Amino acid sequence: MKKSTSLSNILQLVIPEEKLHPILDELNYVDVGRKFTVYDLFLFLGEASFQQWNGYRDGEQRMAHSGLRSVDHSTLSKKAKDVPYELFKRLMNVMIGLCNRKTKRVLGIPKELLIVDSTTISVGLGRLPWTPIKGKKAGVKLHVGIIGDRTELHKVTETTGKEHDLNSCKDLLDSRYILVADRAYGKHKLFDLYQEQENRQYFVIRLHNNTTFTNPIPRNRKRPFSGSVEQDLTCQLGKNKALSENLFRVVILKDPKGNPVVLATNLHWYSPEGIAAIYKKRWQIEVFFRWIKQHLNIPKLFGTTENAVYGQLYVALLVYVLLKLLFEQGSATVHFSAKLTFADFDRLFTLQRLPLEWRIYLTNAVNLITRI
Repeated sequence: MKKSTSLSNILQLVIPEEKLHPILDELNYVDVGRKFTVYDLFLFLGEASFQQWNGYRDGEQRMAHSGLRSVDHSTLSKKAKDVPYELFKRLMNVMIGLCNRKTKRVLGIPKELLIVDSTTISVGLGRLPWTPIKGKKAGVKLHVGIIGDRTELHKVTETTGKEHDLNSCKDLLDSRYILVADRAYGKHKLFDLYQEQENRQYFVIRLHNNTTFTNPIPRNRKRPFSGSVEQDLTCQLGKNKALSENLFRVVILKDPKGNPVVLATNLHWYSPEGIAAIYKKRWQIEVFFRWIKQHLNIPKLFGTTENAVYGQLYVALLVYVLLKLLFEQGSATVHFSAKLTFADFDRLFTLQRLPLEWRIYLTNAVNLITRI
């Protein structure tokens, strides 16, 4: 194959077609397509996400120009409806395993953060009648865990829009990291489970402001609080049936608007300012959601079935993981005078206007990736 810096060519080198075959066998899916295969659909969804195509009809006009096998929009739609989305979910996990730095088992206290949250992609009820949300709206959720500071995608699962975030949290947990989450994940009985399981799950999770503190004990402190921290105490959480069995630490601070932010944690040896700093990093996942919605076409769902919708979303996330790796390795390779921001790299790559040094890097980048 002639070397190219187009996304589909890089995808073919990083995830060749033979990687799909064992997954399809496990899923008991037989690809009967000849003119347009499952692998062709995978490449189409990758380019459609990267170039932000408007749908199957728009993609039909652009496929040939992007080096993809051309078919009509009805063939695209039928194939996307037919192929189990679990295939693309597994391919995304293959890419995560290939691209993310390998995490060794942490002995002692983990230092890195696992930031967890969900985002909803909503449309009119007529398009997705199988997943109503409220009124005339329908939608699906992506429940995501990212590694803080590195903003690497770690785990993802999917649900319908009505599913509570708490129900998917167990699929995102990893005791090698400190879990950081918002109020939707603040169930007291789960805190007991995190504390008592064999590999303790450390966490910093925001509580509802009306949470009851049972038998609170202020923590000793020789110096006044700094920053936005106002209180630091140890207590049981909740009352009656919702009362936690274990004691947890509660740190209360003020947000920039003066509203209280109540944090629960089992990190008893951190300073309260350190706990506050950990929680403030939760904002990184909001930035991540905003970026993928703006740059990977995620709000523009092409199909109307589970396979079509979730398949498109998982390929888009796979593209994010690949772009992140290409950018980080490129930043470490090119001369400092050619450095780019991630946003500029994505924009110029999409327009095929990357500086020469970056284009040279990309022609050799796949060899670097496959040696990881």
